[in-house]
Amino acid sequence: LFLDEPTSGLDPISAEAFDELVLYLQERLNLTVVMITHDLDTIFRTCNRVGVIVDRRMESDTLDRIVDHPHPWIQSYFHGQRAELRARHGA
Repeated sequence: LFLDEPTSGLDPISAEAFDELVLYLQERLNLTVVMITHDLDTIFRTCNRVGVIVDRRMESDTLDRIVDHPHPWIQSYFHGQRAELRARHGA
């Protein structure tokens, strides 16, 4: 299943419901899901492998390893102000 920014424009409740639907379908139908998204909540809720394009290269790994990647842009994306707000609000 290929998805391009599937939660873009959705309110947080609808985005969470969509994420849960993706997880349900993935498990029940044994789907591989390839998703393009900038939504940190969706990334942390649904992804186990992540690819990030930075400096014209694709860096890909498990979510845990990408979050710890030393590249400054990746660090800023996953640990910057938006990520801090997400963490503070219990996401």
